[in-house]
Amino acid sequence: MPETFGWYEDDTGETVTVRAATPDDYDAVAAFTADTWADRGGSDYIPDIYHDWIADDDGETRQTFVVDVGAETPSAELGAIVQVVTLSPYEAWGQGLRVNPDYRGRGLAKAITEASFAFARDAGATVLRNMIFSWNVRSLGLARDTGYDPGIEFRWVHPTPDAGATAESDADVPVFTGDANPDAAWSFWTNSEARTRLSGLVLDFEESWAVSELTRDRLRAAADEGRLLVAGAGPTRGFAARSRTYERESDGETETWAEYAVGAWAWRDDDAADALLAAVARDAAAVGADRTRVLIPEGVRWVTDAARAKADIAEEPTFVMEADLT
Repeated sequence: MPETFGWYEDDTGETVTVRAATPDDYDAVAAFTADTWADRGGSDYIPDIYHDWIADDDGETRQTFVVDVGAETPSAELGAIVQVVTLSPYEAWGQGLRVNPDYRGRGLAKAITEASFAFARDAGATVLRNMIFSWNVRSLGLARDTGYDPGIEFRWVHPTPDAGATAESDADVPVFTGDANPDAAWSFWTNSEARTRLSGLVLDFEESWAVSELTRDRLRAAADEGRLLVAGAGPTRGFAARSRTYERESDGETETWAEYAVGAWAWRDDDAADALLAAVARDAAAVGADRTRVLIPEGVRWVTDAARAKADIAEEPTFVMEADLT
């Protein structure tokens, strides 16, 4: 029997059970997530990664939850799903919250979220965050109703990989890669407006589609592995850090993506933005990437700096919500 994490009463007075997901739940989960993004012309990623989630669950640092409606045993008709992952000794991440359309409006999201909060607290986390596209109004309202508060907002920027990419400012703003100084990047970060706007958060270096606090050790690890790019020499004027590369199917073809935990430059330094984004394009080409994704702070200056550098930019920002677990 899968582990049970609690019994709750939904808004109709019926008992629902939050329990650990199992491989046998796959068909039910795939069925009620099949049309999640139908109105946006996309497909949900949950069926693609479901078995990986279950295989990695350890019940201590990561757990996938499902809800059975009106039953204390696994049911073929599930009500909701979510996964919780710890990213650091004090940070947890919630991802993939989906409610079966047949059971919306009955409080299942609140039940599974309460179980998520309890799990994250038991793991030592003081904050639980999630990521929601700004256009997803239903999920934003649901997050507020279930105990999350507004966190940060950011924008995705997509420089095109190009081994010969240059910027007019390259001569004035050198970018160091193999010999990048992580302490210089850390000093810049701690005093930057970018850090303030992002509350110290960047893409996590291990968990995909998650954000966590940037640390000096993470920058040093990135430098040691040749993944850190630092713009400027006396003074430092910005940096970026490649967090990972991965493959993704698109229109029947496999694309390689290079993802950058953050692209940070001085508030009023568009030359540094040009140089840094050109360096990202070169770095992505060097690792064989077809596409890139760079997190930058949401704000007119950063977005227009990226536009001036002729990088593709997401049309809308992405929001991070957070729950205080203390």
